[in-house]
Amino acid sequence: MGKAGLFDLERHFAFYGAYHSNPINVFIHILFVWPIFFTTLVLFYFTPSFFNLPQIGFLPDGFNHVLLLNFGFLFALIYATFYVLLDKKAGSLAALLCFGCWVGSSFLASHLEFSLAWKVVLAAQLFCWIGQFIGHGVFEKRAPALLDNLVQALIFAPFFVLFEVLQTTFGYEPYPGFSANVKTKVGAEIKEWHNQKQKKIS
Repeated sequence: MGKAGLFDLERHFAFYGAYHSNPINVFIHILFVWPIFFTTLVLFYFTPSFFNLPQIGFLPDGFNHVLLLNFGFLFALIYATFYVLLDKKAGSLAALLCFGCWVGSSFLASHLEFSLAWKVVLAAQLFCWIGQFIGHGVFEKRAPALLDNLVQALIFAPFFVLFEVLQTTFGYEPYPGFSANVKTKVGAEIKEWHNQKQKKIS
């Protein structure tokens, strides 16, 4: 059974699907969404730590000086927790990716240092965002979801591109009938959008 309210995966995925129905646009998002998340964490690495990680004996030397419990960690933790609450199985995989990105971005940021890191982040973010806008403008022919619901688009995007891969590649469903229900809702959303578009034209 689906959940209600903020954790209604069916409703949120239908909203996302209505803006990402073109296969090329979907593929572009699969390529670019997680790099945006990763590079955001690179920048957040340079925020102050809340407190230091305790020294753990089995970790390599210097490990504790790289992994900082700062805003980057909090950012990854919030996303990871929310994804698990959305769906335990796919959400757990997404949570692992979130923390993997936190670890990887921490090591990259510590190596680059801020003077170079912000330039790398800026270039990567511009490239990924432009790619997605091209996906919407050229292939989807619909404005991105963030123009209608910024918070939902930014928070859900990493989870939904992963979910899209799991669904397409492995036929994953959180529960029986999920895909059919979402497909019906996506169709209704797109039909409503076309109707509104026609009204504006006429």
